[in-house]
Amino acid sequence: MNRSNTGASFDILHVLLDSFILIVSFGITYLICGDYGFSREDWKAVVSLYIVCIFIFLLVNRTENIYNNTIFFYMDRIIRRETLSFIAATVSGVIVLFNSMSVDIYMPFLVYLALISYALIIFENVFFRRIVDRIVMRKHVPRVLYVGSKDSYNKFRYFLNKTPLQINEIGYISFDDDDKSIEYIGKLTELPQLIRKYNIDQVYILQKREMNIKYLQRYVDICIEMGVTCRIVIDTFRRRKSYSYVSSIGTYPVYTFHTVTMNWTSMVIKRTFDIVFSLFAIILTSPIMIITAIAIKLDSPGPAIFKQVRVGKNGRHFKIWKFRSMRQDAEEMKKDLEKQNEMHGNMMFKMKDDPRITKVGHFIRKTSIDELPQFFNVLFGSMSVVGTRPPTKDEVEKYSVRQWRRISIKPGITGMWQVSGRSSITDFSEVVELDTKYIDNWSTWLDIKIIFKTVAQVLARKGSF
Repeated sequence: MNRSNTGASFDILHVLLDSFILIVSFGITYLICGDYGFSREDWKAVVSLYIVCIFIFLLVNRTENIYNNTIFFYMDRIIRRETLSFIAATVSGVIVLFNSMSVDIYMPFLVYLALISYALIIFENVFFRRIVDRIVMRKHVPRVLYVGSKDSYNKFRYFLNKTPLQINEIGYISFDDDDKSIEYIGKLTELPQLIRKYNIDQVYILQKREMNIKYLQRYVDICIEMGVTCRIVIDTFRRRKSYSYVSSIGTYPVYTFHTVTMNWTSMVIKRTFDIVFSLFAIILTSPIMIITAIAIKLDSPGPAIFKQVRVGKNGRHFKIWKFRSMRQDAEEMKKDLEKQNEMHGNMMFKMKDDPRITKVGHFIRKTSIDELPQFFNVLFGSMSVVGTRPPTKDEVEKYSVRQWRRISIKPGITGMWQVSGRSSITDFSEVVELDTKYIDNWSTWLDIKIIFKTVAQVLARKGSF
């Protein structure tokens, strides 16, 4: 038999059902609207366009894991994701329609088709699919035995009931061999006899964190020797606030824990946004930057642009560019001013009336003009428009393990800290908390909200960025 696991979690029934519903939608639309006087060539064009849209709909659904039967979704999530897939397919169809077909001829029929198709897709997911799943899969539902602690068993069964997976729960075995609950059907040491007695197809072993691997391997070997599928539910590590997913490299399963987004599409969207936004900002503010550079040169000796090594993503060093707002000997003077640092813990330097700031420097800091050259950092990839504040090397050397997490993403020109009362925050732990909150909840929409808040605060001259 084919032992490839490529499609082991792929819900082919859902794909076929979606395809069937969309084909039925076309038939219903034809019965309601008639042929609209279409010629044979017209029908070929309409059918071809609809087939392309169906293919895009199924493809986006696959990308959104709708057809992965091991991932659980609440109904509102399923509807939301299928709606997004439907919108993607519809928009693609509209683009083709406007570029290569006669809009006036086909549009009325296609509007009816889109509305009917969407209505039936939602009806299918809410009512019809579960009924079909049960009818078609009833004879093929595997007989399953669980092994594990009572708490892990209840939690896992809750998650399992949220997936499209259908199984016949035969019973439950505790590792302790002394659980007398209703589901309890025997001892773990009796696993071979229980597999024979209840005609078991699959065994789920809900691993304990402290469990000895050799002890676990013994029962995995029993299942393998008897030709019974054995599934290990991994619970070796405490996930805390991280996300996780399971993949494989060659024949090795890989369990990945992460706190930053691992979604390639999301990262491309963020980088694209950074490039477009920084280019627009550079072009828009170029007259201001030229005037500022001249004012700085006239105000005090030294270069107009201040360059300093900062720490970026996961400790990478880069040179940040800002308009110089301080005297040339600012770094030397900082040593004498350390005692007046307003930030608790000396994790970063902040001083309200910093004597190192020049006259022009006061103005460009108050208006955040000094930050404008950082859009070149964003354009060249060392920074992002929205992120965490880029720390200096000496600040990072003092970081604890937990504080290091704030540099697990690219630093930004603005961020959660800057729009959350930056000027009033004097505890570095609050800065870390706001930065990690941004990392945990990142989305494109969150970036946009932070940018709008930043613009509002700059216009109101509430602090600097």
